[in-house]
Amino acid sequence: MRRDVFQAIADPTRREIINLLASESMNLNALADNFNISRPAVSKHIKILTECGLVSINQQGRERYCEAKLDSLNEVADWVEQYKKIWVKRFEMLDKFLLDTQKKSKKIRR
Repeated sequence: MRRDVFQAIADPTRREIINLLASESMNLNALADNFNISRPAVSKHIKILTECGLVSINQQGRERYCEAKLDSLNEVADWVEQYKKIWVKRFEMLDKFLLDTQKKSKKIRR
């Protein structure tokens, strides 16, 4: 099954994993200690994040360390940006409407 970044960030646990790994790489056990779910459940989340390119796993001795690969989030940022432009334009139109309404209201009062 092909997974994408949007599926990865849809789950709050995976978003928290990304948040934790954004500041430092962690081994699987240290990462799992941050959650009230089983280690196998954390491993499943890590697998999905790895498939989506948001996390890489590096073997260091007997330990496996997870590291965030945040470049993949650019796809999400690009998608959000198109809607941001729409909403900025709508708010600018609303501001103009409100200013025009306010000016008309002041003219009527005089």
